[in-house]
Amino acid sequence: MAQALVTLAERPELEGQIPRLHSESWAAFMQEDPVAKRYWGELFSVFAEYQYLLCNEQDVLIAAGHAVPLAWDGTSEGLPEGWDAAIVHGFRDYEQGNIPTALCGLSIAIAPNQQGQGLSDMMVRAMKDVASADGLNQIIIPVRPSLKSRYPLVPMEEYIQWQRPDGSDFDPWLRIHRRMGAKILSIAPRSMVITGTVSQWEEWTGLHFPESGVYPVDGALAPIIIQTEQNLGRYEEPNVWVQYSDLLAAS
Repeated sequence: MAQALVTLAERPELEGQIPRLHSESWAAFMQEDPVAKRYWGELFSVFAEYQYLLCNEQDVLIAAGHAVPLAWDGTSEGLPEGWDAAIVHGFRDYEQGNIPTALCGLSIAIAPNQQGQGLSDMMVRAMKDVASADGLNQIIIPVRPSLKSRYPLVPMEEYIQWQRPDGSDFDPWLRIHRRMGAKILSIAPRSMVITGTVSQWEEWTGLHFPESGVYPVDGALAPIIIQTEQNLGRYEEPNVWVQYSDLLAAS
């Protein structure tokens, strides 16, 4: 059996493999986002045809892409605030019967032992195919740049200007998207917001926070803010909105 790219609607039994893939791909605190906790399971049941999965020859899941359709007016001003708002927007449109005009990419996770083999390009092409198959001409994505966590103190506005000597984007994930036809629309400074007690953040990160301050942590694109007096830690993740357009004309 060769590699197979399917939707969750076609292979619902693969849902059980998705948590393992995500636990291998994301920092523990990223799985504590309250919006994700509220909607993630429903995403698979309500929007199964927009969840696209890649299995290897042994029928083991090695990559997963997740997206939600939503109504978008085509302007930067009309974009959701970020990842959290996009998934809420998609479910609200579904519940209200609004006709979607765009597909919003939520994440692409690739098994660590499969990275560097061109699967990112394959999964982006699959996302385009999913959108086109549903008659959607636009894709918007709150992109999480893959190397930004190494530079958490650098503002995202500066980071996305970094280039390699050949003039291409410094960040590999942004470079892939731009090479495949995406354009940058704007920064989403509070794309995902995660809060917790100090002890919760210590559990999630394996660090100790003895006093209030701004702390870089592994896997975070910006520092987390710890307020010991309020027993509160807060993380506001910045993302980069990108757009693929004219998908139907290109298909």
